[in-house]
Amino acid sequence: MEAVSTFYDEIGGEATIRQIVHTFYEGVADDPVLRPLYLEEDLGPAEDRFALFLMQYWGGPTTYGDTRGHPRLRMRHGPFAVTPESAERWLVHFREGLDQADLTPEQDAKFWAYVTHAAQFMVNTLQ
Repeated sequence: MEAVSTFYDEIGGEATIRQIVHTFYEGVADDPVLRPLYLEEDLGPAEDRFALFLMQYWGGPTTYGDTRGHPRLRMRHGPFAVTPESAERWLVHFREGLDQADLTPEQDAKFWAYVTHAAQFMVNTLQ
């Protein structure tokens, strides 16, 4: 048996992250608070970028950085009003994605801790 070397490997790699992100974007597509923040009519490119970012973050392929450079998350999200309400809606949909994944409670807790911190970190408008 091969040794698990990263959290990415441990949770099932690309397939698991793409499943989580796809479920997330299914929720975003109909969300009246979040959907207007996405300028693209097709959410597919945003879904792909987010999946690639998470894969790299958790120790998978570096495709995101190779193609887009440093994540610079606050800078990239700066043009958008990320409010406490939109951060909360974002977490609702991410929770749906995690709930669909076959993660252990420990894996779920680790992933959830990261995204809840990230969602709060991205808030840039207190409306």
